Amino acid sequence: MRNKDYHHTAIIEAATAEFMEYGFKDASMRRIANAVGMSAAGLYKHFASKEEMFSALVEPSYQGLLSLFGSEAGEQAKAVGTGDLSGFESVGDAKLAMTYIYDHLEAFQLIVCKSQGTKYEGFLHDIAVLEEKTTLSFMETLKTQGVPIKEFRFPELHLLTTANINAVFQAVEHGFTREEAMHYADTLDSFFSLAWREFFGY
Repeated sequence: MRNKDYHHTAIIEAATAEFMEYGFKDASMRRIANAVGMSAAGLYKHFASKEEMFSALVEPSYQGLLSLFGSEAGEQAKAVGTGDLSGFESVGDAKLAMTYIYDHLEAFQLIVCKSQGTKYEGFLHDIAVLEEKTTLSFMETLKTQGVPIKEFRFPELHLLTTANINAVFQAVEHGFTREEAMHYADTLDSFFSLAWREFFGY
């Protein structure tokens, strides 16, 4: 069992290095197998496909980010009942998201920069759509509490939400250090908190 665990750990390390260098599309299962001193057939006993291997590297971090967004949405919804709208100033809270991203940086480097050809290549769009739905739900809750909200065009909300999400992950694309990313996150939160208040007019 220890030997099997050792090989599995070695495969994960070799696969991460391979995907980082070549991206999913050009990564080679044979090269990964060679890196850990086993045959391709032996490698497939651990992972049935290259897709399964890539998913094993990124899925836990991806699901954790979704959970983080869900928790933040719940906190914002609670704030509505108290009449405190300050929680909405940080819609898409860049500092919170950036901290999580940089705690799992390798996974998000793979998702954002190396996932072409996988189900994760539409990651930024999928996250933006999720954030858009959460925002719309929150705005409807605000309206039921009597908070006046400006009329707005939904396509514009979609584009602005996409811009907000993309802005966060630009830190990953541009290879920011953690320190640079945290400073950038503070800048994003200051910028977008004012922008969202202007857009919704509350």
